[in-house]
Amino acid sequence: MPTTLASIKKTLDSQIGNEIRLIAQVGRKKTTERKGILTETYPAVFIVELDQEENAVERVSYSYTDVLTNSVAIMFDEEKEAVMN
Repeated sequence: MPTTLASIKKTLDSQIGNEIRLIAQVGRKKTTERKGILTETYPAVFIVELDQEENAVERVSYSYTDVLTNSVAIMFDEEKEAVMN
């Protein structure tokens, strides 16, 4: 599990174009699961294009801090295991 923002960004940079599954906390006891393709990474955020059949919005963005603080868990579909929690 990456422990710095730079290592999280580096890991995500190597996965651009791959399918990704996100589990994000949206409330005290609520989570939402989204599936899409990791399209871009920027210095502070990364962008995921979502599957249109499953989601109403086209794209979402999350910060690397969300991953570091475990507000967002990331799984890459080709591995079928949690890479970052």
